[in-house]
Amino acid sequence: MSSPKDIVRIGVFYDGNYFLHVSNYYNYVHSRRKRLNIGGMHKFIRNLIAREEGTETRYCQVTEAHYFRGRLSAQEASQRGNQLYNDRVFDDILMSEGVITHYLPLRTRSGKKEEKGIDVWLALEAFEQTFYKRFDVLVLITSDGDYVPLIRKLNSIGTKVMVISWDFEYTDDMGRDIVTRTSQDLIQEVTYPVPMHEIINNGLKANDPVIINLFETQEYSMPAMVASSTSSSVSSENDGSVKRGRTMNMNSGYGFIQFPPNNLFFHYLDVVDCDFSDIEEGDWVEFTIEKNERGQDVAKNVHKVEPEDFNRY
Repeated sequence: MSSPKDIVRIGVFYDGNYFLHVSNYYNYVHSRRKRLNIGGMHKFIRNLIAREEGTETRYCQVTEAHYFRGRLSAQEASQRGNQLYNDRVFDDILMSEGVITHYLPLRTRSGKKEEKGIDVWLALEAFEQTFYKRFDVLVLITSDGDYVPLIRKLNSIGTKVMVISWDFEYTDDMGRDIVTRTSQDLIQEVTYPVPMHEIINNGLKANDPVIINLFETQEYSMPAMVASSTSSSVSSENDGSVKRGRTMNMNSGYGFIQFPPNNLFFHYLDVVDCDFSDIEEGDWVEFTIEKNERGQDVAKNVHKVEPEDFNRY
């Protein structure tokens, strides 16, 4: 246990793809319907470590934070709707919170983009930074059991390790069970395992301000003032008229359409006049807006259009 006057030096290391996956869960599936907030996360970490270490929050400082993720090239991102803008906005958020970014290009394998080497880079950087900068507690935001050797190395040099992770499952619109679980080997090796799903659900019920602060109060996906003349605010446009936008975050059986101030979900069964597989990220589509069973705005009657066809309307 630290003396009340000792500074507890904290290093935070994000598995960026995992953090994005969890943030998407809270934004699109969980009842909270908001993304995770980097600044709120760091405040939560400081409060939690202060409690575990028996000291005051002001003596627990995040001295460094690092974010690791594979990323599309600028050229590829520019061809995927608003992806390039979204990447830049998130970079601004990380920069404002003092988070150091580490990116590697996504590699194509079997026709799909995937990360390669990010976990190794994170592990090497985490050990090196801890060895030279002597973090008292290193925080890993991950669920991957591949980091067990890193944790054992950190334990060997006397650094405590906290793993922040989530367990959740849900059924997507294709009827598939999506399960996210934390490696039990990982949990057994760390000093402080943190089951965030339980902490967040309990904290939201109790209106805990630290937990509420974990979520963004602003939507960062698009600037509110960039709506085109062919689009208008969702809130007042559920009138059956045809809208237009560009697709983003296309997945197996569903996707999203950029339409300020929010992104609209659409299901493959809502596509008309073409196959869902014909629609790629960044394509222009026309659609109508309706409410789903939960009272949320979603896109219906989605069909692909070409920019040269715009003058026909």
